[in-house]
Amino acid sequence: MNFEGLDPGLAEYAPAMHSALDPVLDAHLNPSLLQNVELDPEGVALEALPVQESVHIMEGVYSELHSVVAEVGVPVSVSHFDLHEEMLWVGSHGGHATSFFGPALERYSSFQVNGSDDIRQIQSLENGILFLTKNNLKYMARGGLIIFDYLLDESDDMHSLLLTDSSTLLVGGLQNHILEIDLNTVQETQKYAVETPGVTIMRQTNRFFFCGHTSGKISLRDLRTFKVEHEFDAFSGSLSDFDVHGNLLAACGFSSRLTGLACDRFLKVYDLRMMRAITPLQVHVDPAFLRFIPTYTSRLAIISQSGQCQFCEPTGLANPADIFHVNPVGPLLMTFDVSASKQALAFGDSEGCVHLWTDSPEPSFNPYSRETEFALPCLVDSLPPLDWSQDLLPLSLIPVPLTTDTLLSDWPAANSAPAPRLRAPPVDAEILRTMKKVGFIGYAPNPRTRLRNQIPYRLKESDNEFDSFSQVTESPIGREEEPHLHMVSKKYRKVTIKYSKLGLEDFDFKHYNKTLFAGLEPHIPNAYCNCMIQVLYFLEPVRCLIQNHLCQKEFCLACELGFLFHMLDLSRGDPCQGSNFLRAFRTIPEASALGLILADSDEASGKGNLARLIQRWNRFILTQLHQDMQELEVPQAYRGAGGSFCSSGDSVIGQLFSCEMENCSLCRCGSETVRASSTLLFTLSYPEGSNSDKTGKNCDFAQVLKRSICLEQNTQAWCDNCEKYQPTIQTRNIRHLPDILVINCEVNSLKEADFWRMQAEVAFKMAMKKHSGEISKSKEFALADWKELGSPEGMLMCASIEELKNIWLPFSIRMKMTKNKGLDVCNWTDGDEMQWGPARAEEEHGVYVYDLMATVVHILDSRTGGSLVAHIKVGETYHQRKEGVTHQQWYLFNDFLIEPIDKHEAVQFDMNWKVPAILYYIKRNLNSKYNLNIKNPIEASVLLAEASLARKQRKTHTTFIPLMLNEMPQVGDLVGLDAEFVTLNEEEAELRSDGTKSTIKPSQMSVARITCVRGQGPNEGIPFIDDYISTQEQVVDYLTQYSGIKPGDLDAKISSKHLTTLKSTYLKLRFLIDIGVKFVGHGLQKDFRVINLMVPKDQVLDTVYLFHMPRKRMISLRFLAWYFLDLKIQGETHDSIEDARTALQLYRKYLELSKNGTEPESFHKVLKGLYEKGRKMDWKVPEPEGQTSPKNAAVFSSVLAL
Repeated sequence: MNFEGLDPGLAEYAPAMHSALDPVLDAHLNPSLLQNVELDPEGVALEALPVQESVHIMEGVYSELHSVVAEVGVPVSVSHFDLHEEMLWVGSHGGHATSFFGPALERYSSFQVNGSDDIRQIQSLENGILFLTKNNLKYMARGGLIIFDYLLDESDDMHSLLLTDSSTLLVGGLQNHILEIDLNTVQETQKYAVETPGVTIMRQTNRFFFCGHTSGKISLRDLRTFKVEHEFDAFSGSLSDFDVHGNLLAACGFSSRLTGLACDRFLKVYDLRMMRAITPLQVHVDPAFLRFIPTYTSRLAIISQSGQCQFCEPTGLANPADIFHVNPVGPLLMTFDVSASKQALAFGDSEGCVHLWTDSPEPSFNPYSRETEFALPCLVDSLPPLDWSQDLLPLSLIPVPLTTDTLLSDWPAANSAPAPRLRAPPVDAEILRTMKKVGFIGYAPNPRTRLRNQIPYRLKESDNEFDSFSQVTESPIGREEEPHLHMVSKKYRKVTIKYSKLGLEDFDFKHYNKTLFAGLEPHIPNAYCNCMIQVLYFLEPVRCLIQNHLCQKEFCLACELGFLFHMLDLSRGDPCQGSNFLRAFRTIPEASALGLILADSDEASGKGNLARLIQRWNRFILTQLHQDMQELEVPQAYRGAGGSFCSSGDSVIGQLFSCEMENCSLCRCGSETVRASSTLLFTLSYPEGSNSDKTGKNCDFAQVLKRSICLEQNTQAWCDNCEKYQPTIQTRNIRHLPDILVINCEVNSLKEADFWRMQAEVAFKMAMKKHSGEISKSKEFALADWKELGSPEGMLMCASIEELKNIWLPFSIRMKMTKNKGLDVCNWTDGDEMQWGPARAEEEHGVYVYDLMATVVHILDSRTGGSLVAHIKVGETYHQRKEGVTHQQWYLFNDFLIEPIDKHEAVQFDMNWKVPAILYYIKRNLNSKYNLNIKNPIEASVLLAEASLARKQRKTHTTFIPLMLNEMPQVGDLVGLDAEFVTLNEEEAELRSDGTKSTIKPSQMSVARITCVRGQGPNEGIPFIDDYISTQEQVVDYLTQYSGIKPGDLDAKISSKHLTTLKSTYLKLRFLIDIGVKFVGHGLQKDFRVINLMVPKDQVLDTVYLFHMPRKRMISLRFLAWYFLDLKIQGETHDSIEDARTALQLYRKYLELSKNGTEPESFHKVLKGLYEKGRKMDWKVPEPEGQTSPKNAAVFSSVLAL
């Protein structure tokens, strides 16, 4: 509000005179106020104004219900009804804030906001209250705690704020700019220039921002750009107040007279539909405040400073009979506000009093208010007194309240254990020798024997110093909690995508992945296998082999995995999704039989045992890839990378993973049966009774692995000699070791978990003895010991203590085939290599060294149902392709979260929350054995004519002409593309309490039709691909209005369309991408995402971005075609041929308007005109008199002729 035209007597109310800290009663206080107010001895009023016990309120007519003193003698500067709770907030000229609860105006809280400046505006949020002073914005809880304090520029003089959404705030004042502040980050995001300075009032509707200026003008600004769209010159002097409701704007203010400013008794009313003034409304009071109170009609409440209030219709005549009087204690009313329910009015006067007027005896401030939290009542008066002089008085006379929370004094034993430090080490002799004294201060040069500003201390050693497994909280409350809830590191927790109204466009994937490797999105059904897909991708021979594979099977996992690997190769840090691979995976009968297909409810709730599931999936995928490589239906279907990938009778997957074995069965009759077999992976077999041995017996991982590979067990088997089932001894001998050793850990019970935990403890104690020896409890350290500990080597040893915990798994193992078909397995370290020589030289003698390449772990987290992550050692070739550097690094892959980690973290397994599931060891120098070249197996023949799957299709129904051999696209050729989709699963969303919608899981879409049209040549605009995609999954919604797809179009039995498989059409698009064509379309980002294609950005020409201005809405293809091409498209439904051809024509128009991109300024003017026209038309195309579309164009007739 502008105070320039107010009573000059207000100048006496300077903020310094009415500070909340001043205990003296104000000299201007009305003596009548003191009649029923008690003062303390120093003269400060402590109680509110009394109200008569019975107040008669006439229903539907506003009358005074209560009056209360906020702060005696200090004028009220602002009042505000809380939008979330039943409270009224009042701010004073002394910078003090007070809140009152309910219609009885019971004092709730009172606190100082600013020590010198007055509070100019109050805004309530869900978690607190915003207070605006001259150059300060403060966010405080309703109890008075500060949430943030944002200091503005000292030269600013702020008067108004406007909350545009839940997290964005506009702040304006007497300067020539308006600030936009993000409440989440508490940072200034925009600074909008204002042509007319002095914005003291701001309002908002769904069409405009309204800014009231001190000059008497009201400007209407665009919601997106904040540019002035219209301006009303309301008053010649100054603006006092205005309000907006529906299509009406009403304002009051001051007019310039010869003697100065005078209050204008004519309210200016404007019609926002025609943007012009209508007949001014003459009122019978001097208007200082006005508000629309739309209860039954859109009536206005006009308030004068002297306390007169008049109600009238904005388009009618004011009646003097509709005036009632507020009786302020002070001479003037300073503030006015209306509750959200329109049932209550609040007035604040110049003597610090607040008056509440209501239209009912029991009003509510909000339609739906939440419950207000009150402080607990004080119980001190009800407790018996205690005499502290009595030593034997039991303190239990004061009861302790019963609580389920952990007491502050109830610390766990780990935090309460005494840890006294030993005596400080003696001063270095070199320092004493070179010291020079000046008075009592000595100076000496630094001998550089220890790290700067660090003096090492050794804590007193205890029995469980390095044992974190046995630490249990002593609190009985603490034992009931699940300890692993607080153990899971943030990067290991299950990551989820937060969807907004823009979908994924504004989700920041870079926050989770700062590398150039691609993550995988987890929202697709059965995406629990994402971590294993990453493991297979980072096996270089597997990656090359899979991408060289191509066959004719519709649902081939090897082909789909190769397509996904190609996307991971092209990505530069953006996440990919394995939707097509998982779609093929769901069609495999063996996957369903093994229980690998999870229902959405089981996957979301985490009911399935993910560790067992991923181990079964690991065995299944290796077996399936092995079979797919062997089942080559035609000789040219699989185009390998050379002789290294070709093997007679076996696939390359078999060469990489298969281990040849001899299974011997010895009966007690002496008969022995030997048969050869092979396996693609091994399962760990743990020693019997391992959990019952608590002595901590050491058992190397190599020993357990050897026992699992060369398995020996007693079982019932058929004996040909005895001709019946007999107890036999089954043994397994290795004939040939695999290149990649895959191990399923099978930690499926507490027994196996205890074994891993115990072996990690034993390994840790042995490592501590080896590195630092036994530390004596009573040992005194000499100076030399401290020097060694202070050195970088000593500090490294101390820092690596945490790295040694929870480790039992070796980084390398050494395996040797003996002459008697035996197998020796041992752990291998870098020190062993120096002793025995390079591993490559020993391979000639049957000795192989395997290095750990990946570990897949199960994260136990009851809050999210658990998840699966992978630690992968990414090789040099991947870093060379992505980052141009040559090195190896361990990374954590948690769906789309990718983070580099230390190598020890890959083998650290805290069994409380991090359980190993799968291990991958690879032979050293594995890549040198294989040809790692990739030859693209997709040929140009995929674009030639092909038969349709539909039985009823006829030539007359053909909507496209396939490419001829002389029309094959070249690099840089234009191809118009459009796709239509159907819905397989509906979107899952929830409605929040504030009315906003939150997307939990987006709808699952499937591509139903793909169209490509020629972009140049004599047949430009004629489609060469128009494929309808057959689907075996149930379609929930065909989206016929938007896709043009009807039920039956995708059914091969009754469809008359050109029906193909998704794989067939996918190969066509992949060939076009690989050849280097440029795709032209509208909204191609979503199309490629659903099709599951990764297209380089320089090959995409999207008209939705070509005709787009920053920070403004995206424009539909229908509106662009009408505006630029004078075409009426998408009348009753969408047609992909029509849309693709229209996008091509729009691109030609873009080149014409922008002069091939050489004149961006002139094109910017064209876009500005486009947006202005769109706003006027409300972005709707006028109904056509005669339908005109590209189908009627001459170019389409040529299609029919051909």
